[in-house]
Amino acid sequence: MAKKAGAVEYVWLQCTETGDLNYRTPVNVKGGIPEKIKAGLKKFSPRLRKHTLHKIKRK
Repeated sequence: MAKKAGAVEYVWLQCTETGDLNYRTPVNVKGGIPEKIKAGLKKFSPRLRKHTLHKIKRK
Protein backbone atom coordinates (compact mmCIF):
# COMPACT_ATOMS: atom_id res chain seq x y z
CA MET A 1 0.00 0.00 0.00
CA ALA A 2 1.14 3.50 -0.74
CA LYS A 3 1.38 6.07 2.03
CA LYS A 4 -0.90 9.07 1.89
CA ALA A 5 0.75 12.35 1.06
CA GLY A 6 0.97 14.86 3.86
CA ALA A 7 1.42 12.41 6.74
CA VAL A 8 5.08 13.36 7.11
CA GLU A 9 6.41 16.90 7.18
CA TYR A 10 10.07 17.92 7.18
CA VAL A 11 11.05 20.49 9.80
CA TRP A 12 14.33 22.20 10.65
CA LEU A 13 15.90 22.03 14.10
CA GLN A 14 17.27 25.43 15.10
CA CYS A 15 19.95 25.90 17.75
CA THR A 16 18.64 28.04 20.62
CA GLU A 17 22.08 29.56 21.32
CA THR A 18 23.39 30.43 17.84
CA GLY A 19 20.19 30.42 15.75
CA ASP A 20 21.73 28.11 13.15
CA LEU A 21 19.52 25.62 11.29
CA ASN A 22 21.67 22.53 11.75
CA TYR A 23 19.34 19.57 11.16
CA ARG A 24 16.34 18.65 9.01
CA THR A 25 14.15 15.83 10.25
CA PRO A 26 10.84 14.19 9.24
CA VAL A 27 7.94 14.51 11.68
CA ASN A 28 4.69 12.56 11.58
CA VAL A 29 2.05 15.30 11.78
CA LYS A 30 -1.03 13.11 11.36
CA GLY A 31 -1.42 12.45 15.09
CA GLY A 32 0.14 15.74 16.18
CA ILE A 33 3.79 16.54 16.83
CA PRO A 34 5.22 14.51 19.73
CA GLU A 35 5.84 16.43 22.97
CA LYS A 36 9.49 15.29 22.98
CA ILE A 37 10.18 17.17 19.76
CA LYS A 38 8.09 20.21 20.76
CA ALA A 39 10.11 20.64 23.94
CA GLY A 40 13.39 20.44 22.01
CA LEU A 41 16.19 17.98 21.39
CA LYS A 42 19.81 18.04 22.51
CA LYS A 43 21.86 17.97 19.29
CA PHE A 44 25.45 18.77 18.41
CA SER A 45 26.14 22.36 17.33
CA PRO A 46 29.18 22.48 15.00
CA ARG A 47 29.78 26.19 15.60
CA LEU A 48 29.95 25.84 19.41
CA ARG A 49 31.36 22.30 19.29
CA LYS A 50 29.03 21.08 22.05
CA HIS A 51 25.51 19.71 22.49
CA THR A 52 22.82 22.38 22.76
CA LEU A 53 19.03 22.51 22.75
CA HIS A 54 17.46 22.59 19.28
CA LYS A 55 13.81 23.52 18.68
CA ILE A 56 11.47 23.14 15.69
CA LYS A 57 11.59 25.80 12.99
CA ARG A 58 9.24 25.57 10.01
CA LYS A 59 10.30 27.33 6.84
